[in-house]
Amino acid sequence: MAAKIYNALFICTGNSARSIMAEVILNHLGRDRFKAYSAGSHPRGEVHPLTLEVLAGQHYDLHGLRSKSWTEFAAPDAPSMDFIFTVCDQAAGEACPAWPGQPITAHWGFADPAAVGGDRERQLKAFANVHFQIASRIRPLLALPIDKIDRMSLQTQLRDLGQQRTENRA
Repeated sequence: MAAKIYNALFICTGNSARSIMAEVILNHLGRDRFKAYSAGSHPRGEVHPLTLEVLAGQHYDLHGLRSKSWTEFAAPDAPSMDFIFTVCDQAAGEACPAWPGQPITAHWGFADPAAVGGDRERQLKAFANVHFQIASRIRPLLALPIDKIDRMSLQTQLRDLGQQRTENRA
C-alpha cells in the first residue's frame, strides 16, 4: 500500500516570492510524501523574477508556477489540505477562508525579499537568503514521523518550527 501523500498550502499576501519558494522546495524535497501548493490573499498576478532566478539556480522544476488566489483552494473541487502554512506576517493576521477538512495550521514568517531595496546584487542576496531559510524549515518538517504523531503534538511541533530562527547565509 502506498504511503499517504500530504497536501500542504503555503500562503502569503502576494504569492510572488516566499510562498512560491516554499511550494517549489517542498515539492522537490518531499516529493514522495507531499504535494505542495501556494496562494496569496491578494496575489500579484506574477511570480517575482528574482524568485524564478534563485529557484532556477538551484535546478528546481519551475513548470506551471503562477501567482494565484487562495480562493482557488477554498473551492469545493480543490484538493483537501492537510497543512496550511502562512509565510508572511500580513497573511497570518488576515481572515482566512474556512478550509475544508480542518488542516493543521502554522505560521512560518520570513522577511519579504521583494521589499529589499538597493542594487540587484543586494536584492538577489535577499531572495537567496529567504530560499535558504525556507529550506531550513522544510527539512525538519520532512524528518517528522507525521503518520505516527498525534494531531496536537504535530501542531505544536510545526508551530515550534515556525519560531526557530534561521540565520542568513553569508
